Amino acid sequence: MTITAERKAALIQEHGTSKGDTGSPEVQIAILTERIVNLTEHFKGHKKDHHSRRGLLKMVSARRSLLDYLKSKDAKRYTTLIEKLGIRK
Repeated sequence: MTITAERKAALIQEHGTSKGDTGSPEVQIAILTERIVNLTEHFKGHKKDHHSRRGLLKMVSARRSLLDYLKSKDAKRYTTLIEKLGIRK
């Protein structure tokens, strides 16, 4: 359910604006998206895991807040990011 350190480093390198950039909204959204996808796969086999489902909903909410922030600051970065990650809306 968690992402490996190698995968996280790859996401930071791919979406970061500079070397070691972990705080930009693009990197945070990419990491949250990876965790959300992993949890969604987990729920296909564990339908009654309600405690993890609550965590999933919190992650989706946090990602939505970051996306709204990015959209308000720079709409072009927002549109390129959602196209790259395959996020709806």
